[in-house]
Amino acid sequence: MDRISDLSDELLIKILTSVPTKLAVSTSVLSKRWECLWKWLPKLEYDDTGYSVSECERLQCFLDKNLPLHRAVVIESFRLQFKNKRFKPEVIKLWLLFAVSRCPRELEVSYSYSYPRKRNISLSSLYTCKSLVILKLSGAILVEVPRMVSLPSLKKLELRKVTYSEEQSLHRLLSICPVLEDLSVELRDSDKFAKLAFSIPSLSLELDNGYKMRQLVISVRSLQSLTLSVPCECSGVDEVVIDTPSLKYLKLDDRFEGGRNCMVGNMPELREAHLDVCYPGRDIVDLLVSITSVKRLTISSHPYGDGFVFNQLEHLKLCVDKSYSLDLLVQLLKDSPNLQVLDLYDMEDDYHFSDDYLTWDQPSTVPECMLSSLRIFNWSEYFGRRGERDVAVYVLENARLLETATISSNDMFVPKLGMIKELSLSSRASTTCRLVFN
Repeated sequence: MDRISDLSDELLIKILTSVPTKLAVSTSVLSKRWECLWKWLPKLEYDDTGYSVSECERLQCFLDKNLPLHRAVVIESFRLQFKNKRFKPEVIKLWLLFAVSRCPRELEVSYSYSYPRKRNISLSSLYTCKSLVILKLSGAILVEVPRMVSLPSLKKLELRKVTYSEEQSLHRLLSICPVLEDLSVELRDSDKFAKLAFSIPSLSLELDNGYKMRQLVISVRSLQSLTLSVPCECSGVDEVVIDTPSLKYLKLDDRFEGGRNCMVGNMPELREAHLDVCYPGRDIVDLLVSITSVKRLTISSHPYGDGFVFNQLEHLKLCVDKSYSLDLLVQLLKDSPNLQVLDLYDMEDDYHFSDDYLTWDQPSTVPECMLSSLRIFNWSEYFGRRGERDVAVYVLENARLLETATISSNDMFVPKLGMIKELSLSSRASTTCRLVFN
């Protein structure tokens, strides 16, 4: 310990920064040399997970007493994650005032305790913090944006399960964030929403207010990354509109089987898309026509019809746990002439389908990708159902350039020896293909 104590304050603070704040603070009892070192930490994180009521009380007393005495002029990151009702909104608000005064680059507040609802934390001081680059808010937090404020440095914003003071609060917040880059929208299992227009480069949020949102509009000309999740119980949204011409990454999760309109503008820069959607056929067509430039595509959806060509698609990942999945596979193989990697997976965790559940109508002609580009074939959670066996054998028999085929299964549902024998004996178009079983 004496050798360590001989190190410079700067180096010791750097060491303490690499450990949890609670552990760093505990070093203050080691000696006079260590007593105040933690007060120079540029990163602070406090979490009440697993705390008893008495421990929460001690933590609150500690923060009340020591935060005002913290010596770091600039705080790189400040994180509060509280679930216990012991932490009152007005107290948390004071701690955040301290954080804002130290020019933080990253600020994260998670406050799960939300009963009664009026206990939401109002964080108006945050909107004057010009140093913020990353802001994450979740839980019982009230978004109430004052006038004449700005977040000029903010590039990443996450709002999850927060509450908005009025219909224009979200729009006002987006308007003061001129350089945002990431957007993730997550709606609750509720239909009480308002029509919202997103016109910023980046954001991550979950909506929760008292307005009806019939139309969710995302119109962000400079957006690079978009994640949109609409729960299947969220029946209040009738239409989703996405206008993001500069998008490079898209993740869309919307499984409302009642169907809703989805209008998507052209996205010529899109390179990666993850789609888990359940729209009527017309709407999935509207969606796919806008993402034909992707190189990587993960999809779980309905078949979509003819007329599409994914010329740049190299990596396809497809969920095959629905009766229509293999029909969708046929379509995508036909429409992806340059496909190099094919990943099939099953989201189910047990075998409960009949052999006829997945049916396979193999293409009348061999897709071009099978003849000229497909090199890797993976299948995880392979159950060995008749349709699955037919698909696996078809790929092995027709993929001329295939280098590896990896089949992963659970011994509980598929006898390993039988599966290996069945697929190993099938003919292969590629003489160099390596067949792997996991």
